[in-house]
Amino acid sequence: MNNILNQLSVIGIIPVVKIEDVNKAVPVAKALCDGGLNCAEITFRTANADKAIKSITSAMPNMLIGAGTVLTTEQVDKAIEAGAKFIVSPGFNPEVVRYCIERNVLIIPGCSSPSDIEQAIKLNLEVVKFFPAEALGGIKTIKAIAAPYVGLKFVPTGGINEKNMNEYLSSPRVLACGGSWMVNDALIKSGEFGKITELTQQAVKTMLGFELGHIGINSENTDEASQIAGAFSLMFGMDYREGNDSIYAGNSIEVMKKQALGRNGHIAISTNSMERAIAYMQSRGYELDLDNSKKDDDGNPVAVYFKQEIGGFAVHLTLKV
Repeated sequence: MNNILNQLSVIGIIPVVKIEDVNKAVPVAKALCDGGLNCAEITFRTANADKAIKSITSAMPNMLIGAGTVLTTEQVDKAIEAGAKFIVSPGFNPEVVRYCIERNVLIIPGCSSPSDIEQAIKLNLEVVKFFPAEALGGIKTIKAIAAPYVGLKFVPTGGINEKNMNEYLSSPRVLACGGSWMVNDALIKSGEFGKITELTQQAVKTMLGFELGHIGINSENTDEASQIAGAFSLMFGMDYREGNDSIYAGNSIEVMKKQALGRNGHIAISTNSMERAIAYMQSRGYELDLDNSKKDDDGNPVAVYFKQEIGGFAVHLTLKV
């Protein structure tokens, strides 16, 4: 898959931003990054869209910026010259799509019917926009319309918000979601950049869904592990389950049969998406031991440890089941 598409996939949420006052472009971009989203789609619904893109890409070159609501080849040129890395259009305009392909520019065109999708597939596109998502039936429609087109992925936009985005993101056919609830016009016009950061942080928190998965306790041997797990089982009525390397009391207490990682044991934090959680943590400067991660049969990580212990506990991410 295209490298930019891979980046959008691990980011998960693409803020759709309308900038009228160019002076607010960089503060908005910084607010999004501070909140945990280092990308944005700047729409060509204003006369200053290309100037806003140029302002952000100059000040924040590591932020992934695309241009949205692109309707003409002239707008494509303006967006790319300003530093946009991808183009998004509300519908499927063959002229615009072919022009982007000729210029080797990633385009995500709007497709809301099988006819649109088949045009996109004919041009070897991997991802299309589904707009307006909620008005067209949401994730149920995406699943139904996507079924015949194996391999194609969607970026739903329109009516997406914090309450429904995980319904979309949980589908393997959805690459990422576009939304503007954390950067609505009123917040930008009033300069409430702190609020934008707050809403962005909440969106990322909801997307990743971090929760305590289980606590692992180290022991010296199988007998000691059995005693510890048995105590939790007896006290709290938890199911006692023995595995090869550990014994569980319920789903939240794991007692290791030997001294394992962590001075005292380990803590597992579960997440909705390992890929996005790993990318998010790395973007925040946290180091993970990816070389020794536990993987499923398809090679996807299901348990990845941080290199840093907390309070004598090793900490790892795990996928929610």
